[in-house]
Amino acid sequence: MRSPQESRLADPLKETTISALERVVDPLVYLVFDAGITVREFCRLIRERAVRSAATRVKRESGHTSNSRVAIITGLARAEVARILNVEDVSADARPGQHPARRILAAWYDNRRFLGANGDPAVLPIFGRRRSFEQLVAMHSGGIPVRAMLDQLTQINAVEILARQRVKAKSRVPIFKGMTITAIANVGERAGDLLRTLSGNLHATTNPLFEETAVLNDVDIAAVPLLRRRIAEQGAAFIDGASSLLSRSRMKQRLPTLQKSAQCRVGVTVYYFQDEAASDGDIAVLANYSRRKNLQRSHSKSKKGHKIKPSGKSSRRSRQ
Repeated sequence: MRSPQESRLADPLKETTISALERVVDPLVYLVFDAGITVREFCRLIRERAVRSAATRVKRESGHTSNSRVAIITGLARAEVARILNVEDVSADARPGQHPARRILAAWYDNRRFLGANGDPAVLPIFGRRRSFEQLVAMHSGGIPVRAMLDQLTQINAVEILARQRVKAKSRVPIFKGMTITAIANVGERAGDLLRTLSGNLHATTNPLFEETAVLNDVDIAAVPLLRRRIAEQGAAFIDGASSLLSRSRMKQRLPTLQKSAQCRVGVTVYYFQDEAASDGDIAVLANYSRRKNLQRSHSKSKKGHKIKPSGKSSRRSRQ
């Protein structure tokens, strides 16, 4: 009996498709991490979109829906297919697997135990048995260590470490600085358009949609700034010309006609890409992150007034 790897190698088309998907998924996974989405949420999204896309394809080809055919296409059970198709909308709050950092910040902003007198998130001591960041993490992180959560929230600029080992909430949403709703929406729209063009051309026998790439693998890094500036100028000029062409097409559509024709969405995108090693700024960020400040718990005192020594260290005072 052949192993799964041998089965994949026996189907070069499937093997090439899996390799292509790996290159597509990697940037999506980085976006998932940056936006605070868990792998569980991502997998659920894939299943839901796969079922709905398969159902659309089946209905387009046969004229009616069939849970059995959708199950065959997706490899999922008919019960799961039926469950997904019967749900019209699921709110984000009801989805399982909410990111631990999101749970921590939500509790910090909503739980009265961790609010100040003015209703804002209180400045908390990092460690402590009562109202502290440690207790907040213990209650809402699902078992993640307090220091690991503090490092994560600090890295994405959601909290600020203050003097005397205290921490202050800065943002309710755990997203890296620079990410905006508009920018993320553009990722979905433009990446989706590009993938639909490329995958559509796989099935096109005539009149494929235009797509082409100019690439050079051995560019001197010193020449990159000039290349980026020139390509940006040429790209902007091309987009201006394409926008003008589309605008003229819309003006012609407004002319009176005997019969209104069907409409569709048409567009073109130009983008620049560059693969390179980490920049000096990235290296500095990594260096600063690696030199994190050591935090220590304050040890309680014994009845005689002496501090309790950490385990594993012997006392210098000999027993009498």
